[in-house]
Amino acid sequence: MADITAAMVKALRDETGLGMMECKKALTENGGDVEKAKDALRAKGLATAEKRSSRDTKEGVVLISTTESQATMVEVVCETDFCARNEEFQAMANDVLTLAAQADEGDIQATDEISARVQTTLAMIGENMSFSRGVKICADKIGTYAHHNGKVGVLVGVQGDLDEETLTGLCMHIAFADPIGITGDDVPEDLVAKEKQIAMQQALESGKNEEIAEKMVVGKLRKFIASKALLEQAYVRDDKKQVKEILGDASIKAFARFAIN
Repeated sequence: MADITAAMVKALRDETGLGMMECKKALTENGGDVEKAKDALRAKGLATAEKRSSRDTKEGVVLISTTESQATMVEVVCETDFCARNEEFQAMANDVLTLAAQADEGDIQATDEISARVQTTLAMIGENMSFSRGVKICADKIGTYAHHNGKVGVLVGVQGDLDEETLTGLCMHIAFADPIGITGDDVPEDLVAKEKQIAMQQALESGKNEEIAEKMVVGKLRKFIASKALLEQAYVRDDKKQVKEILGDASIKAFARFAIN
């Protein structure tokens, strides 16, 4: 049997983040071969993740990183608030953000590196956790908002000139108003169809004939789409104006809002 030294165990622990006893056992079972021990620990971690994958993940963090012309936002979720505040979880989430920032513009999918980084922390803490989603926006001007609880984040990319105060207000508006798209055309058709069905049923049940009901539905749908389309929404800092009226000559290229509820 190979001699398993304390230094070997410590080195494996430092690399994997797992407990001393687990690392020593893995080295012992694999004859002191460090690479085989790492593979065994990784396999064990995958098995553990599979067992825990059905548990609800209702907590976590939303993190943002920015440069002058681009911003990245990620959502990493876990089971409990205690875990979300854990230093190891926070360090992992920041590493995930760094990896995600290397992606191209648009929605970000979990890479092998991101998944492996999450799995290492899962094995250490023992809660179900995952990279939930990520996004990267590139534009002339970038605005961001991060709520103090770390559970709500906003990115917005603006083309053209927009002063900082208005940009900040726009981010806070998105955080509060939760729009679905930039214009009415961006509101999903299935959502509009569902709302139309509900509105028609309500109109008919109120005793209106079909012709009047149709007119009522058109009005309700117009209001519904305006409430979900960013440019059509009433601006939270001045509800007498729509968002499109505060932009001047600037335009919104893209936006994203993540919230852990």
